[in-house]
Amino acid sequence: MSPGEYAILALALLVGSGLQGSIGFGAGLVAAPVIALVRPDLLPSLVVCSALVITTVVTIRERSELDLKGAAWALAGRIPGSVLGAWMVVAISTVALSWVVALSVLLGIGSAFLGWRPAPTRRLLVGAGALSGIMGTATSIGGAPMAIVWQGQEPARLRGTMSAFFLVGSSASMLLLAAAGAVTSQSLVAFAWLVPFVLAGVGLSRLFNRMLDAARLRIVALVVSAGGAVLLAVRLLLPV
Repeated sequence: MSPGEYAILALALLVGSGLQGSIGFGAGLVAAPVIALVRPDLLPSLVVCSALVITTVVTIRERSELDLKGAAWALAGRIPGSVLGAWMVVAISTVALSWVVALSVLLGIGSAFLGWRPAPTRRLLVGAGALSGIMGTATSIGGAPMAIVWQGQEPARLRGTMSAFFLVGSSASMLLLAAAGAVTSQSLVAFAWLVPFVLAGVGLSRLFNRMLDAARLRIVALVVSAGGAVLLAVRLLLPV
């Protein structure tokens, strides 16, 4: 990895980690596109390794605010959703699936901006968890469904619960990637060099958290979710 590549990846992970440390998700939305352009051979293991560190730190930091029951119901949907997402990648056109995901997220975000605030019932949490698993496996954008369902939570509760949810999901992904031989020595070495910037980003998120009340956090989470869907649509319209 050249010094220029290192600097670019370090900045992307610093910003992405700071964002996820503040709103509970978003590191992949920021870092994955940059990594794909600079060092695509490091995907997806570098993002997953970084997510494991971020979610572990934030879950511990916000442990007193965790909604364990809510996270458990969401995970009940996430696991079968991940399996279904893996099957859909094989059975359905990637382009068609990506368009469905992008348009569904934008529809949900638009509804949320118009005042839709779904109550996080058990059924809705399981459904959102399943959709997150499908989207995360098929397109690497899995935070939006949970952000919509949990948009009314207090900032610390949202960060903690989202982090606990994605900690389990990232752990499962890491195990599956390792079993498939997708965790390369190059990605692990790169992660070892870049992990200080991941930790620094999580540390900086404390400063951001002081500026985010519940209303501002809701807006940031929805905007980031919409940005991920728009990014996906742009990639579909302008394939590399």
